[in-house]
Amino acid sequence: MKNVLLIGAGNMGFAMLRSWIGIAGHRFAVVEVNDVLQKRAEDVGATSYADLSDLPPDYKADILVIATKPQTVADVIAVARDRLTLGGLIISIAAGVTIKGMRQNAREDAVIIRAMPNTPAAIGEGMIVCCDGGNAHTADRERAETLLSAVGRVVFVGDEGKMDTVTAVSGSGPAYVFYFLEAFSAAGVSAGLPPDIAMLLAKQTLYGAIKMALDPKADPSTLRAQVTSPNGTTAAGLSVLMDADDGLAPLLRRAVEAARLRSAELGKLA
Repeated sequence: MKNVLLIGAGNMGFAMLRSWIGIAGHRFAVVEVNDVLQKRAEDVGATSYADLSDLPPDYKADILVIATKPQTVADVIAVARDRLTLGGLIISIAAGVTIKGMRQNAREDAVIIRAMPNTPAAIGEGMIVCCDGGNAHTADRERAETLLSAVGRVVFVGDEGKMDTVTAVSGSGPAYVFYFLEAFSAAGVSAGLPPDIAMLLAKQTLYGAIKMALDPKADPSTLRAQVTSPNGTTAAGLSVLMDADDGLAPLLRRAVEAARLRSAELGKLA
């Protein structure tokens, strides 16, 4: 039986915990200062504590998962380090906090994996990107994947320098999609549709298109071409969206770069 200790049971922490409870061979404990969030964790089957000091004196975690704000990660590791088994695994989902930064407060034998999930993990459809500190073995990555794959798709990248970009794309990406829906619907209203119909059209159109694009054999460029008749309505709309200077592509590049830079700044503040 593996002991998993989750520090922080906010939205993302709880989303993961709720999906983990059914995983065989794992026992889950949560440290969360908020009474309401503590109770919520208990309701799904975890043992919860207000503070690390409240854990039984002999408690040891095989896996420590940190789901707190970036600024508190270093302190959490420093306090929890002796609660980890020899060669135990630390998984952090805090944006911008580097493995090097975490290593400074961890025991030398600890294995550290940095992960970036996104909010669709709450419905089991997240995208979780991970990297390790170089001392992780296949078994360590498999331990992490067992937990993280319960809330979505998992991929490992070899270069931690890519994690700020990962944060900017998949971490922040759901908000971009939600805003696209807002703007797409508003455009329909501006063109004469009732708001409820405009939002329904926007949501179902995006949902259906994404389902088509998720086919492993599907290529978005090919799908786009199949919808676009020469000199037709779609071509007219795409001429605006695909404008080299003011279209969607340069706008997304600027958005992703702004988010990437902010992720790097947060890492320096952590």
